[in-house]
Amino acid sequence: MDILQTLSTELSLPLAMVSATVALMDGGNTVPFIARYRKEVTGSLDDTTLRKLAERLAYLRGLETRREEVRAAIAGQEKLTPEIEAALDGATLLAEIEDIYRPFRPHRKTRADAAKEKGLQPLATLLMEQRRTYPAPLPDLAGEFVDPEKDLPDAEAALNGACDILAEEISDRADYRGLVRSLTLAHGVLTSEKAGEDPGGTYAGYYEFREPLRTIPDHRLLALNRAEKEGILKVALIVPTDLILNGLFSLAITDYKSPAFRYVARAAVDGYDRLMAPSVGRELRADRLDTACENAIRLFSENLRHLLLTPPLKGKTVLGLDPGYRTGCKLAVVDRTGKVLDTAVIYPTKPHERIAEAEALTVALIKKHRVDAVAIGNGTASKESEIFIANLLKKIPEKVAYAMVSEAGASVYSASPLAAEEFPDYDVTLRSAVSIARRLQDSLAELVKIEPRSIGVGQYQHDMKPARLSEALGGVVEDCVNAVGVDLNTASPSLLSYVSGIGGAAAKSIVEYREKNGEFHSRDDLRKVPRIGAKTYEQCIGFLRVPGSEELLDRTGVHPESYPAAKQLLSKFGYRESDAEGGLQNLRKDVKEYGASRLAKELGIGEPTLADIVTELEKPGRDLRDSLPPPDLREELLDLKDLKPGTILSGTVRNVTDFGAFVDIGVHRDGLVHISQISGRFVSRPSDLLAVGDRVTVKVLEVDEKKNRISLTMKL
Repeated sequence: MDILQTLSTELSLPLAMVSATVALMDGGNTVPFIARYRKEVTGSLDDTTLRKLAERLAYLRGLETRREEVRAAIAGQEKLTPEIEAALDGATLLAEIEDIYRPFRPHRKTRADAAKEKGLQPLATLLMEQRRTYPAPLPDLAGEFVDPEKDLPDAEAALNGACDILAEEISDRADYRGLVRSLTLAHGVLTSEKAGEDPGGTYAGYYEFREPLRTIPDHRLLALNRAEKEGILKVALIVPTDLILNGLFSLAITDYKSPAFRYVARAAVDGYDRLMAPSVGRELRADRLDTACENAIRLFSENLRHLLLTPPLKGKTVLGLDPGYRTGCKLAVVDRTGKVLDTAVIYPTKPHERIAEAEALTVALIKKHRVDAVAIGNGTASKESEIFIANLLKKIPEKVAYAMVSEAGASVYSASPLAAEEFPDYDVTLRSAVSIARRLQDSLAELVKIEPRSIGVGQYQHDMKPARLSEALGGVVEDCVNAVGVDLNTASPSLLSYVSGIGGAAAKSIVEYREKNGEFHSRDDLRKVPRIGAKTYEQCIGFLRVPGSEELLDRTGVHPESYPAAKQLLSKFGYRESDAEGGLQNLRKDVKEYGASRLAKELGIGEPTLADIVTELEKPGRDLRDSLPPPDLREELLDLKDLKPGTILSGTVRNVTDFGAFVDIGVHRDGLVHISQISGRFVSRPSDLLAVGDRVTVKVLEVDEKKNRISLTMKL
């Protein structure tokens, strides 16, 4: 297989572009670096496409490796034929290669192995020939194999043993298995029934359930899988056996008038019932589950990307509130840089309800530190905490708003060694309050401290393969961090570890060097840090910013390799570097009038790089998140009882799933916009139209106060 040509065809990309991009990857260049600084080579492929190419490249290379392993294994048994060679060369999936290898794979002793040891292979071969006539009746021919010492007391026993051999041979034939697999997938139906206790009736909709395996939606398949693991449901794959056997007979039986017909048919039925059906069923369910998991990971990745790129609340002092009942609500005030100024514990909720005391302490913190906003975690006791804060803010003259903040993963972070190292003098709950406050200030900087799978913006993420989930989500975090850029003098080790080419060990070295030697004064100072070699420097430096550097370009996304071109560009149009301090609004117009293609050639760079340099000089130090809507801050609160069918509200999308989107409308509980209520036209995937953080207008369809459920529609 020509891997590069295959990638070119599958991704609809020019072969030369694929070849050059793969060469960059093989050269140790990271996806963010290639996407940002090698656009001329890749044709400006974005990071998502590059990661897809990298994943597919790894799969195809693994396929080639496995192909050669199987070829060598079969050749080692001296059973490699031209037909097997051709089949191996034509295989495009790992499953196809494994089917070819199946008859040659070492396995536990089977009934067929026992029959072969008794010398019945010649009889099995004779039966499979399916001659129209034989020199003698088949029972008489089988009589020649009778041997009581081999547990073959009569001809029938010999024929049974021969049929065992045939059953396994039929089961192991790649083409036969391929037919059974395709028919099972096309006509198989997944069914489920209740098998154990289901507290809360979570899976009530699946107690008497059936749906075609081929078309069952991913979220339902994942729900069935989880419930089966928990022993709540019994799941089965029902297939039309007669249809599959007829298809199998059409391949295995060559002459229905042969005396051997009934033996071959019996072997085919046994091979299917005993050997093929169970394994093919498991394989297909596993394949469909893998696909569902991949789609769930893709959806989680999209949600995570939007969450991480939530616009920061810049330049604001924030009071973080981690709600609680018995142990109280923990407060932490952080300044505009995220530094902790103060902490406290209040008890405004049950069982204490020391409301006056809680109000006095909270107001004192707001006045003392001039708090601009309150960030409230959305976990246990969040409803009562939101009511408390909303009522409190109405009583004070200070202009303070509040926001509900997802605290998913906050407890994981708070109990981690990283949090203990960052806040050794605070208990776990106070660390959570700090994290909640910082999430409102800058989601990206704070959420990178948490294992991505612990951030609750997916569906069934805890059922995914951990390694695959970590790989995919880690890639998303890496892309987001590098797209935004990182301040070299303030970034935490967690944030630095996601910068292109750096990693955990180098990130710690940077912070240790910074703590020992003080702030970095230029990008070039990074070369002095241990573990930062030439390749690492090349990969990371464009994504690191030094806001205090005397070199203007050190504050931008321009890579040092392009500094000469950037300075020539400024000089070309009569600008000094100091002129760019506040941004060059006319530079793009100047370049357009001169001719971008002509100018790029004169500067010795490509047009994509020229365009990026112009963008950076238009607004040095820009944050791509600034162009997005700011965080949703509130001053008053709605109650569930205030909602009536037909009420129109604005809200923020908090999570997107395969079956709809959850929207925060300010009533303690997110409402669900079912996929059927997103648009007046057909919607195959909610994520095609909605993303985490989107502001949307919705209408209330139904409010179920007993179940605390809100149904919404976007079809106004």
